[in-house]
Amino acid sequence: MKRIGIYIHLFALLMLCSCVQKNQQEPVVTPWGEITDTIPFDDDFDLADIQRNGEMIALTLTGPETYYDYHGKHLGAQYLLCQRFADKLGVSLRIEVCRDTTEMLARLNDGDADLICYPMNKKGPGWIVGQEKEDLQKELDSWYQPTMLDEVKKEEDFLLSTRSVQRRVFSPMLNRAGGIISHYDGYFQRYAATIRWDWRLLAAQCYQESTFDPQARSWAGACGLMQIMPGTADHLRLPRASIYDPEKNIAAAVKYLGELERNFSDIRERSERTKFVLAAYNGGHFHIRDAMALARKNGKNPQRWGEVEPYVLGLSQSQYYNDPVVQHGYMRGSETVDYVRKIHERWNGYRGVRTVRSTFAPSGIPQKAKHERKKKYQI
Repeated sequence: MKRIGIYIHLFALLMLCSCVQKNQQEPVVTPWGEITDTIPFDDDFDLADIQRNGEMIALTLTGPETYYDYHGKHLGAQYLLCQRFADKLGVSLRIEVCRDTTEMLARLNDGDADLICYPMNKKGPGWIVGQEKEDLQKELDSWYQPTMLDEVKKEEDFLLSTRSVQRRVFSPMLNRAGGIISHYDGYFQRYAATIRWDWRLLAAQCYQESTFDPQARSWAGACGLMQIMPGTADHLRLPRASIYDPEKNIAAAVKYLGELERNFSDIRERSERTKFVLAAYNGGHFHIRDAMALARKNGKNPQRWGEVEPYVLGLSQSQYYNDPVVQHGYMRGSETVDYVRKIHERWNGYRGVRTVRSTFAPSGIPQKAKHERKKKYQI
């Protein structure tokens, strides 16, 4: 035991010496053998080191022009451009989101990242490369072309349009006189009952997702009738080989809806909770929670969709997505609000119920602009 203690003290002393002489790349000899560091300790972690390590780290801010989450995928013109640069270098890209430019500059100065992926100046793409990274700066300067930003913006616009979804459009109702909505009504009836939903609501959601095309596929990889992402299929234990199977796709989607129901179990009124569940299915439950936090902060009822909806819209504006209570940044709120509205309108149509729209909007989101957004995304 005494000898082991000596070894431990010796090892601690050697580690202390290595910290004092951190700029020396000499191997450290321990009782267990030689240890050689694979990553240099000095601050000059330049292009060759980045390529050897296989990863480039970039700092940015959340926002529509920079970086945001969209159905589990990352978008934003600056991010897409930075991804192209990483691809050119042959490395993966890791994005670290900061709260403001001060934090970005401080972290870059501390060596936490390789560059800032944010338009900080008018030179090139506007990015700032870390100190002592002359080779990375030269590579960026020689690679960047002024037309690239417009190219990635066009790419993003396409991805966000309906043109990026591969699907056949079927009628929203197969036989109105006979009360038949689709070929999959039996599945809707069977599985909707497991979460105590009206099967016609599930049918309305399915039409919004895929227009009843079991082979529908989005650019983001969402598949089948209920547009299930492969990662979500794995979580739900739906084999990817079965992701286009109508019954299994619907069953998995209902399982996920059940999870979201439990996630929003604090919303006691069932008709209200359903709206939050649909919004989370489309936009992510974390963004909906952010909108609820904004509603609560502004004196609104966070359990009433009509009072939270405007803050979902608000998450596309910097004054809202940069609010301290918001944890997950920017989102395309207009798409999610439209998603919930269209499903309920179609559901009401299936039931023969007249739709009544809400008119509430918080300060900073004019009611006129809200209606314009709805018109813009109307199908």
